[in-house]
Order: sequence, then structure tokens, then C-alpha cells
Amino acid sequence: MYKKIIAKVALNKNDSGFTPYKYDLNVYRGCEHNCSYCYAMYSHKYLDDDKNFFNNVYFKENIAEILDFELSKKSWKHDLIGFGTVCDSYQPIEKDLKLSRQCLQVMLKHKNSFYMSTKSDLILRDIDLLKEMSSQFPISLALSIITTDDILGKILEPGATPISKRIETAKKLKSETNALVGIHLMPVIPFITDDKQNLENIIKLAKNLNLDFVVVDMLNLYGETRKSFFEFADENFPEKVNLIKELYSNSKKIKEYNINLHKIIKEIKNKYNFHNKYLKLQEIKQLSIFDKR
Repeated sequence: MYKKIIAKVALNKNDSGFTPYKYDLNVYRGCEHNCSYCYAMYSHKYLDDDKNFFNNVYFKENIAEILDFELSKKSWKHDLIGFGTVCDSYQPIEKDLKLSRQCLQVMLKHKNSFYMSTKSDLILRDIDLLKEMSSQFPISLALSIITTDDILGKILEPGATPISKRIETAKKLKSETNALVGIHLMPVIPFITDDKQNLENIIKLAKNLNLDFVVVDMLNLYGETRKSFFEFADENFPEKVNLIKELYSNSKKIKEYNINLHKIIKEIKNKYNFHNKYLKLQEIKQLSIFDKR
């Protein structure tokens, strides 16, 4: 079910300190991709305590208008924006509503840099805007890819675009725009997607496509996500669910696992001479100063 809401603000300040962007922009709340590991389930509690995160998708009808107002303020400093950081900007309903496209048009108007990550090939509908934007100011685009196996991907992310189509999407974005284009290998799911061959396949893919980055993080299980994921794993991976529960019951083991994971990633990246390239925040700041003259 789709539900309309009226946004009071478009940009929300991100004070986590873990991201390169200071503000989040989310057009939708809720997500039809139905990913088993989704960390954003908590967000529906702010919407009349709606617990149906995957079936009730809220859209902010006036989001582009509010965004334009906020980016027009003299106090706005052209900070980097994380676009769709909680819920994917390319929900199926976006095909008709075009709200994310409207927001891209606003950011083009103001020449404001942003990061965007998606699991949908619908982003290619807006490649005309992405071409124009990336020729004028820095932007970064990521496809979320946690496995190269379409069958496994369908189990873990049943409502998302097939992995093979996401790979083709990344290829097209890299070849037809000037954006930094990469892969979000997030999350790495212990005992399910963390075998070294899968990790190597993804980094090798990024190298072969001449992509700019592969960002890696392990599965985080908090709040509603923890309970939901354990139920999912019990049904779909009964032979592994106890291993997962044991790991996530011990913070020391989680820390050790994460250190080892990033050691493996570093070894694979070194093997393929792959180095991440990111938006340079200083260049963005210099661009914003130039634009205000």
C-alpha cells in the first residue's frame, strides 16, 4: 500500500560521524525490496507506529519543493548530501511518481554534490540528468551488490532488481557518466555471503568494470532487524542460523570477525591492485564557494 505524507523538511542532519555526508535526503519511508537484513525497519515507528515496513511505503509528495527551498537558503553551505540513505530512492512506485527525479533536478539547479546508493536499475531512467550533473559537479553513485549469485540474491533481497541487472546498471553508469561509480558490498552476511570466493568475485568485477570503489561492512543486527533476520535465517538457512546467533551473542567475536573480514578485503584488493576513489570534500567546498561569487 502506498501512503502520501507531507514533508516538513527534506534534509535531516547526520551527526553519526561515520559517513562522508552531513545530510540525509529520503524520498520514501518503507521499502518494497524486502531485504532480509534491512537495518531501517525501525524508521516506521515514527509513522503512527506502523510495523509493516515492507508493504506500506510512504512517499513525500512535496519533497522536491521543500528541498528547493532548503538549498536556496543563504545559510546553506553546499554540504554533501546522502540521497536515499535509509530507504531506496528507486522504489517501484518511483516509476510513476518521479519524486526522486524531481529531487535530482533540484540538485542540478543548485549544483549540489551527493552520494546515492540503490538496488534498482530504475536509476537508468535518470541517466540524462546524471550525465549532466556529473559533467558540472562531483557526484557518487553506488549499486548495492552483496553476492554475484542471482539465486541467492533473490532469497536475500526478493523485491530488488536481480544482481545481474545491477551489474549491467553499474557498467552503464560508469561508461556513460562522469560520476564516481562503485559497489556497496554491504552487508557481508556471516556464513552466507562471506566466503572468500564471493568477496573476490565482487572486487574482481569492480576492477574489470573500472569502477571507483567497493565499500564493505558486515551485517549489523539491532532492534527489530535482529529478531526479523534470525526468523528469516531459521527458515531459509537452518544449518547456519545457530552459527550466526552464536556470533552475534558475543561482542568480542563480532569485533574479531570484523577485523578479519577487512583483512581479507584488503588482501583481495591488493591482489587486483584496486584502490577506492571517493569524492574529495575539499573540492566540493571550493566549488560551492566559486558558485556563490
